[in-house]
Amino acid sequence: MLIADEFFLVAHNDSRGKAKLHPAATGLGLAAGLLGELVLFGRITVSAGLVTVLDRRPPADALAHTVLDQLIGEPQHQAVRTWLSFLAQTGVSSVGERLARAGVLRRQESRRLLRTSLSYVPVDLNAAAWPATRLRTLLERPEPPSVPDALLLGLVAATGLTREVLWSAGPLAHHRLGVVVPALPAPLKELVGHTEAAVGAAVLRGFP
Repeated sequence: MLIADEFFLVAHNDSRGKAKLHPAATGLGLAAGLLGELVLFGRITVSAGLVTVLDRRPPADALAHTVLDQLIGEPQHQAVRTWLSFLAQTGVSSVGERLARAGVLRRQESRRLLRTSLSYVPVDLNAAAWPATRLRTLLERPEPPSVPDALLLGLVAATGLTREVLWSAGPLAHHRLGVVVPALPAPLKELVGHTEAAVGAAVLRGFP
């Protein structure tokens, strides 16, 4: 499962598909996950606050392909924060649809007065809860997590989802989470830092 997919499931660890975070923080985490996937695919890098395309070849995943095309199509926009804000606007729907296509989630529409709201509910509750359980288990092991898992843990911490992952973990797991991000490769470490800053800025302005 890709980074943004697992982040989505950690952030919506609920039988009704309800988010554990405010929509702004959820969207920013998903946006960072989508950019992180492209870094891990070797298609982009993040440095000095900018996103740079390294390889224009489309990734196998359709959503990653779409995001890369957007980056290529808007070369005048390179700031990480700009892309986090832009991708955050559609993060829930785009990643939710990817998980629905994979059979992990089911689209559910509900009508209230004049509004129709869309949510994504788990097809299997155990499968939806697995990413949070898996991350907690990783932090309780002596071996360092893989780079993708370390990135996911960094995004969990940056967006305020730590409690969802470590609610039953001991002090060692909490300590290990604190040393995971500093050990990330520079582009991913910077991406996590920008995500945390963007979430903090959203908090200060009251999550418009």
